[in-house]
Amino acid sequence: TFGIAENFLIMGTLYVAIMLAASLYLKPPADNMACTHAKTLVETGPTAADALKTWQFASLWWVFFVNIACGIALFALAAPMAQDVIGMEPGTAAAMVGLIGLFNGGGRFIWSTVSDYIGRGRMYALFFLMEVIAFWQLGNTRDAFLFQAMIFLITSCSGGGFSVMPAYLTDLFGTRLLGAVHGRMLTAWAAAGIVGPMLVSWLRAQTGGYTVPLLFFAGCFVLNFIIALVLQRFGITSAAARFHAAA
Repeated sequence: TFGIAENFLIMGTLYVAIMLAASLYLKPPADNMACTHAKTLVETGPTAADALKTWQFASLWWVFFVNIACGIALFALAAPMAQDVIGMEPGTAAAMVGLIGLFNGGGRFIWSTVSDYIGRGRMYALFFLMEVIAFWQLGNTRDAFLFQAMIFLITSCSGGGFSVMPAYLTDLFGTRLLGAVHGRMLTAWAAAGIVGPMLVSWLRAQTGGYTVPLLFFAGCFVLNFIIALVLQRFGITSAAARFHAAA
Protein backbone atom coordinates (compact mmCIF):
# COMPACT_ATOMS: atom_id res chain seq x y z
CA THR A 1 0.00 0.00 0.00
CA PHE A 2 2.69 2.51 1.00
CA GLY A 3 5.91 1.23 -0.60
CA ILE A 4 9.08 -0.26 0.88
CA ALA A 5 10.75 2.90 2.24
CA GLU A 6 7.53 4.23 3.75
CA ASN A 7 6.81 0.82 5.25
CA PHE A 8 10.12 0.86 7.14
CA LEU A 9 9.42 4.36 8.40
CA ILE A 10 6.01 3.31 9.70
CA MET A 11 7.46 0.20 11.36
CA GLY A 12 10.30 2.21 12.90
CA THR A 13 7.86 4.74 14.37
CA LEU A 14 5.73 1.97 15.86
CA TYR A 15 8.79 0.24 17.31
CA VAL A 16 9.99 3.43 18.99
CA ALA A 17 6.58 4.01 20.58
CA ILE A 18 6.18 0.42 21.78
CA MET A 19 9.74 0.08 23.10
CA LEU A 20 9.62 3.38 24.97
CA ALA A 21 6.29 2.44 26.53
CA ALA A 22 7.61 -0.99 27.51
CA SER A 23 10.71 0.53 29.12
CA LEU A 24 8.68 2.61 31.58
CA TYR A 25 7.85 -0.32 33.85
CA LEU A 26 11.45 -1.60 34.14
CA LYS A 27 13.32 -1.01 37.38
CA PRO A 28 15.94 -2.82 39.51
CA PRO A 29 14.44 -5.44 41.84
CA ALA A 30 14.10 -4.66 45.52
CA ASP A 31 16.83 -6.09 47.75
CA ASN A 32 14.43 -8.44 49.47
CA MET A 33 13.62 -10.07 46.11
CA ALA A 34 17.18 -11.29 45.54
CA CYS A 35 18.16 -14.62 47.00
CA THR A 36 21.44 -14.96 48.89
CA HIS A 37 23.09 -17.02 46.14
CA ALA A 38 22.18 -14.54 43.42
CA LYS A 39 23.37 -11.62 45.53
CA THR A 40 26.69 -13.37 46.12
CA LEU A 41 27.12 -13.89 42.40
CA VAL A 42 26.42 -10.23 41.75
CA GLU A 43 29.12 -9.22 44.20
CA THR A 44 31.75 -11.76 43.12
CA GLY A 45 31.00 -12.38 39.45
CA PRO A 46 33.86 -12.12 36.96
CA THR A 47 34.56 -9.34 34.55
CA ALA A 48 33.71 -9.96 30.90
CA ALA A 49 37.41 -10.40 30.12
CA ASP A 50 37.74 -13.06 32.83
CA ALA A 51 34.62 -14.87 31.64
CA LEU A 52 36.03 -15.09 28.11
CA LYS A 53 39.05 -17.00 29.42
CA THR A 54 36.98 -19.90 30.80
CA TRP A 55 36.25 -23.21 29.13
CA GLN A 56 32.60 -22.73 30.06
CA PHE A 57 32.30 -19.60 27.92
CA ALA A 58 34.12 -21.24 25.01
CA SER A 59 31.87 -24.30 25.24
CA LEU A 60 28.70 -22.23 25.37
CA TRP A 61 29.91 -20.08 22.47
CA TRP A 62 30.43 -23.17 20.35
CA VAL A 63 27.08 -24.82 21.06
CA PHE A 64 25.31 -21.46 20.57
CA PHE A 65 27.11 -21.00 17.25
CA VAL A 66 26.18 -24.47 16.00
CA ASN A 67 22.57 -24.14 17.13
CA ILE A 68 22.14 -20.85 15.27
CA ALA A 69 24.17 -21.79 12.18
CA CYS A 70 22.16 -24.96 11.62
CA GLY A 71 18.90 -23.13 12.37
CA ILE A 72 19.63 -20.32 9.92
CA ALA A 73 20.70 -22.83 7.28
CA LEU A 74 17.43 -24.69 7.74
CA PHE A 75 15.43 -21.47 7.40
CA ALA A 76 17.15 -20.87 4.05
CA LEU A 77 16.43 -24.43 2.90
CA ALA A 78 12.91 -24.91 4.24
CA ALA A 79 10.80 -23.70 1.30
CA PRO A 80 12.84 -25.13 -1.61
CA MET A 81 13.43 -28.38 0.30
CA ALA A 82 9.70 -28.76 0.99
CA GLN A 83 8.98 -28.36 -2.72
CA ASP A 84 11.78 -30.63 -3.93
CA VAL A 85 11.61 -33.40 -1.31
CA ILE A 86 7.91 -33.78 -0.49
CA GLY A 87 6.36 -32.03 -3.48
CA MET A 88 4.79 -29.18 -1.52
CA GLU A 89 3.11 -26.43 -3.53
CA PRO A 90 4.94 -23.05 -3.52
CA GLY A 91 2.08 -21.30 -1.75
CA THR A 92 1.94 -23.97 0.96
CA ALA A 93 5.72 -23.81 1.36
CA ALA A 94 5.50 -20.03 1.81
CA ALA A 95 2.82 -20.51 4.48
CA MET A 96 5.06 -23.02 6.24
CA VAL A 97 7.89 -20.48 6.31
CA GLY A 98 5.49 -18.02 7.93
CA LEU A 99 4.70 -20.58 10.63
CA ILE A 100 8.44 -21.05 11.21
CA GLY A 101 8.53 -17.53 12.66
CA LEU A 102 5.63 -18.36 14.96
CA PHE A 103 7.34 -21.48 16.29
CA ASN A 104 10.65 -19.63 16.66
CA GLY A 105 8.97 -16.99 18.81
CA GLY A 106 6.85 -19.49 20.71
CA GLY A 107 9.90 -21.61 21.51
CA ARG A 108 11.45 -18.65 23.31
CA PHE A 109 8.55 -18.54 25.74
CA ILE A 110 7.93 -22.25 26.14
CA TRP A 111 11.48 -23.59 26.44
CA SER A 112 12.69 -20.76 28.71
CA THR A 113 9.79 -21.58 31.03
CA VAL A 114 10.68 -25.27 30.98
CA SER A 115 14.29 -24.38 31.80
CA ASP A 116 13.12 -22.70 35.02
CA TYR A 117 12.02 -26.13 36.22
CA ILE A 118 14.66 -28.49 34.84
CA GLY A 119 17.70 -26.17 34.76
CA ARG A 120 19.58 -24.49 31.92
CA GLY A 121 22.11 -27.26 31.40
CA ARG A 122 19.46 -29.95 31.08
CA MET A 123 17.47 -27.70 28.77
CA TYR A 124 20.39 -27.30 26.37
CA ALA A 125 21.05 -31.04 26.46
CA LEU A 126 17.37 -31.60 25.62
CA PHE A 127 17.56 -29.06 22.78
CA PHE A 128 20.43 -30.87 21.16
CA LEU A 129 18.99 -34.35 21.66
CA MET A 130 15.75 -33.27 19.98
CA GLU A 131 17.67 -31.64 17.14
CA VAL A 132 19.78 -34.74 16.52
CA ILE A 133 16.58 -36.73 16.07
CA ALA A 134 14.84 -34.00 14.04
CA PHE A 135 17.68 -33.44 11.56
CA TRP A 136 18.15 -37.20 11.19
CA GLN A 137 14.45 -37.61 10.41
CA LEU A 138 14.49 -34.70 7.95
CA GLY A 139 17.31 -36.36 6.08
CA ASN A 140 15.30 -39.56 5.62
CA THR A 141 11.59 -38.71 5.54
CA ARG A 142 9.29 -38.06 2.59
CA ASP A 143 6.19 -37.71 4.77
CA ALA A 144 4.75 -34.17 4.65
CA PHE A 145 3.42 -34.14 8.23
CA LEU A 146 6.63 -35.48 9.78
CA PHE A 147 8.69 -33.14 7.62
CA GLN A 148 6.85 -30.06 8.86
CA ALA A 149 6.78 -31.28 12.46
CA MET A 150 10.57 -31.66 12.47
CA ILE A 151 11.03 -28.24 10.86
CA PHE A 152 8.87 -26.60 13.53
CA LEU A 153 10.59 -28.50 16.36
CA ILE A 154 14.05 -27.40 15.20
CA THR A 155 12.80 -23.83 14.81
CA SER A 156 11.42 -23.76 18.35
CA CYS A 157 14.72 -25.09 19.72
CA SER A 158 16.65 -22.44 17.82
CA GLY A 159 14.49 -19.71 19.34
CA GLY A 160 14.63 -21.32 22.76
CA GLY A 161 18.42 -21.33 22.65
CA PHE A 162 18.34 -17.53 22.51
CA SER A 163 15.98 -17.08 25.44
CA VAL A 164 17.72 -19.56 27.75
CA MET A 165 21.25 -18.24 27.12
CA PRO A 166 21.15 -15.11 29.38
CA ALA A 167 19.90 -17.20 32.32
CA TYR A 168 22.59 -19.83 31.71
CA LEU A 169 25.28 -17.14 31.63
CA THR A 170 23.88 -15.82 34.92
CA ASP A 171 24.16 -19.30 36.46
CA LEU A 172 27.79 -19.50 35.36
CA PHE A 173 29.07 -15.95 35.78
CA GLY A 174 26.54 -14.02 37.86
CA THR A 175 24.89 -10.76 36.89
CA ARG A 176 27.68 -8.33 37.76
CA LEU A 177 28.54 -7.73 34.09
CA LEU A 178 25.96 -9.96 32.41
CA GLY A 179 25.28 -7.44 29.64
CA ALA A 180 28.92 -7.39 28.59
CA VAL A 181 29.27 -11.19 28.81
CA HIS A 182 26.08 -11.75 26.86
CA GLY A 183 27.13 -9.22 24.24
CA ARG A 184 30.30 -11.19 23.62
CA MET A 185 28.31 -14.40 23.44
CA LEU A 186 26.22 -12.88 20.64
CA THR A 187 29.30 -12.85 18.40
CA ALA A 188 28.38 -16.51 17.87
CA TRP A 189 25.14 -15.31 16.31
CA ALA A 190 27.02 -12.99 13.94
CA ALA A 191 29.42 -15.73 12.89
CA ALA A 192 26.61 -18.25 12.45
CA GLY A 193 24.72 -15.87 10.18
CA ILE A 194 27.65 -16.00 7.76
CA VAL A 195 28.76 -19.61 8.13
CA GLY A 196 25.36 -21.34 8.20
CA PRO A 197 24.03 -20.38 4.75
CA MET A 198 27.48 -20.65 3.12
CA LEU A 199 28.08 -24.10 4.59
CA VAL A 200 24.71 -25.53 3.57
CA SER A 201 25.06 -24.09 0.05
CA TRP A 202 28.50 -25.68 -0.31
CA LEU A 203 27.35 -29.06 1.05
CA ARG A 204 24.33 -29.08 -1.22
CA ALA A 205 26.44 -28.19 -4.26
CA GLN A 206 28.96 -30.93 -3.44
CA THR A 207 26.39 -33.65 -2.78
CA GLY A 208 23.57 -32.64 -5.11
CA GLY A 209 20.87 -32.93 -2.48
CA TYR A 210 19.67 -32.19 1.03
CA THR A 211 20.30 -35.49 2.79
CA VAL A 212 24.02 -35.08 3.47
CA PRO A 213 23.72 -31.49 4.81
CA LEU A 214 20.91 -32.55 7.16
CA LEU A 215 22.81 -35.58 8.42
CA PHE A 216 25.90 -33.41 8.86
CA PHE A 217 23.85 -31.07 11.06
CA ALA A 218 22.61 -34.07 13.05
CA GLY A 219 26.24 -35.03 13.67
CA CYS A 220 27.04 -31.49 14.84
CA PHE A 221 24.27 -31.76 17.41
CA VAL A 222 25.64 -35.06 18.70
CA LEU A 223 28.80 -33.13 19.63
CA ASN A 224 26.70 -30.32 21.08
CA PHE A 225 24.79 -32.83 23.20
CA ILE A 226 28.03 -34.20 24.67
CA ILE A 227 29.32 -30.69 25.43
CA ALA A 228 25.99 -29.80 27.07
CA LEU A 229 26.23 -32.84 29.33
CA VAL A 230 29.76 -31.87 30.39
CA LEU A 231 28.62 -28.30 31.11
CA GLN A 232 25.67 -29.61 33.10
CA ARG A 233 27.89 -31.90 35.16
CA PHE A 234 30.91 -29.66 35.78
CA GLY A 235 30.28 -26.16 34.44
CA ILE A 236 28.45 -24.27 37.16
CA THR A 237 30.24 -25.77 40.16
CA SER A 238 33.73 -25.21 38.74
CA ALA A 239 32.90 -21.67 37.62
CA ALA A 240 31.49 -20.78 41.03
CA ALA A 241 34.51 -22.26 42.82
CA ARG A 242 36.95 -20.40 40.60
CA PHE A 243 35.45 -16.96 40.92
CA HIS A 244 34.50 -17.24 44.56
CA ALA A 245 38.09 -18.26 45.30
CA ALA A 246 39.36 -15.28 43.31
CA ALA A 247 37.07 -12.97 45.28
